[in-house]
Amino acid sequence: MRYVFGPVPSRRLHQSLGIDTVPLKTCNWNCVYCQLGRTRRLVAERKEYYPSDEIVTEVTQALAAHKPGEIDWLTFVGSGETLLHSRLGWMVRQVKAITQLPVAVITNGSLLYLPEVRQELSAADAVLPTLDAGTADLYRIINRPHPSSTYERLVEGLVAFREVYAGKMWVEVMLVRGLNDEPQALWDIARVLDRIKPDAVHINVPVRPPAEKWVEPPPEESLRRAVAILGNIAEVVRPAQRRFDLSAFDDPVTAVLSIITRHPMRQEEIEKALSRWSPVHVEQILAKLRASGQAQVVERSGVRYWSAASAFYSSDALPRSVQSQMQRQKDVSYAE
Repeated sequence: MRYVFGPVPSRRLHQSLGIDTVPLKTCNWNCVYCQLGRTRRLVAERKEYYPSDEIVTEVTQALAAHKPGEIDWLTFVGSGETLLHSRLGWMVRQVKAITQLPVAVITNGSLLYLPEVRQELSAADAVLPTLDAGTADLYRIINRPHPSSTYERLVEGLVAFREVYAGKMWVEVMLVRGLNDEPQALWDIARVLDRIKPDAVHINVPVRPPAEKWVEPPPEESLRRAVAILGNIAEVVRPAQRRFDLSAFDDPVTAVLSIITRHPMRQEEIEKALSRWSPVHVEQILAKLRASGQAQVVERSGVRYWSAASAFYSSDALPRSVQSQMQRQKDVSYAE
């Protein structure tokens, strides 16, 4: 399958059948923590990047190939920004017509300022947008958006969507050590969340290879502080422990590639997902995967991850502008 993958274990959506809407790193953000690597060219145009009818056909086939209980959610999640696909709303409604399983949309939320986008998402059971910063300066440092994606418009879109959306709105806050895990940064986010009024706030940390090598997850102390500041609806979402489902594929190499193009995997995760093959066969599969030229191994903090060969992970040093921002955050915290 070209557009549908999994089910994959999700920290929030359990066993989630992924539905990809755009080619790898077709995005209007270039987040420092992105597990798919850097966005080499920021894109702001909405169009039909993948054929909508083919995507819906693949969803139908995937549902037929799995038993009841093997899939918990159907999740539209692009290899970039999901809402850049101009027929997303049509696809959500088509999928809702063929299954009673709940449908989620994962997005950075930057296009919710558009009334037509808010209308398109009205049929989804859950929408999971992103809010990593409480100020425009920090937004530019962490999310590195397209020039047309301003912080003011992001917040206005999130507030406007909450006012009309009847489903579950779960806002994701990705915390990066030294950037948005300090008290002042968290209080700034809390003030914006108070305007948005989501149903839940999911606090996440980078657990897969970030685009920038210097990105680190915050310590447990920062996570406890974040829960206390962001309020009763906030919780830390821990990594999912279930295995990846590759049963829909006969060829294990193709199966693994279908996942790592959208969701980098630790080597032990791949080995566990391939447990129906012998250890010797698994070694051969990994060797074939590497020789295919379609995969790469990225190492972060001593952990080996397999990702798409076309994904770009930087080894650049921490930029001075980010160093200055981190120091300002610390100075404010010490002053308090």
